[in-house]
Amino acid sequence: MKSPAKPRPKPVSKLIKPGRIQAVLRTLGSEIAQDLIPVGATLPPEHDLESRFGVGRGVVREAIKTLAAKGLVSVRPRHGTHVRPRGDWSLLDRDVLSWLISKEEPNRDLLLALQEVRLIIEPAAAALAAERATAKDRKRIMTALAAMEASHDVPTAIIADKAFHLAIIDATHNPVLQGFRGAIDTILSAVFMVATGSPGWFHENLPNHAIAARAIGEGNAEKARAAMQQVLGYTQFKLSKKKYGRARTSSGKQAVNGKLRKKRVA
Repeated sequence: MKSPAKPRPKPVSKLIKPGRIQAVLRTLGSEIAQDLIPVGATLPPEHDLESRFGVGRGVVREAIKTLAAKGLVSVRPRHGTHVRPRGDWSLLDRDVLSWLISKEEPNRDLLLALQEVRLIIEPAAAALAAERATAKDRKRIMTALAAMEASHDVPTAIIADKAFHLAIIDATHNPVLQGFRGAIDTILSAVFMVATGSPGWFHENLPNHAIAARAIGEGNAEKARAAMQQVLGYTQFKLSKKKYGRARTSSGKQAVNGKLRKKRVA
């Protein structure tokens, strides 16, 4: 007689709920990014993490595997899991950026470093967009600009401003540059955390955005590049002068009960 067939083991991915992995990943990633688990430190043993989060070994291992893939930790058998130097981290990874900027008071040096990355990427993207944008791309950019000009509250201004910058990245039709969309989106979120409490920041920079949009529409690559440099140079200047802290809504500031005193764009 044939022995009864053994049931096939279920794939690991079906045994582990993604939400649990993400919860462990977010917590550990944030703790590493905020130096609560400093560089060189060893993560707690697996069984301790299982107890802490109330999950199984598979969840912990998947979370640590993802941290390793993002460069935050190294895993060595019999030596434990160690936090790697920050220079090894994938700093343009959307999750890593989110963990780094999640403080109530964003790190000034980090914001300036992120803005430098924008200064490298976005002027070149604007020039390429001027050369390659389709009619649909140009319409999308102008629609985002119009939304910025019409916005009267913080949430809509933020949405419109992000749409503007991401539309330009997409208009390059360069898949590598488009791979930076998540990073640019996250960097903009960090900038907005500071910008919403600074008078005039958005309103004063709006003309630069308009010049960039028109240059792309005209197909003028050098003008588009220069205009985007002006957009980002202004933001860089304001970031360097800003006193860092939580966005305030007291008298004299732009954000009052979620409203904008003036149209504003970062």
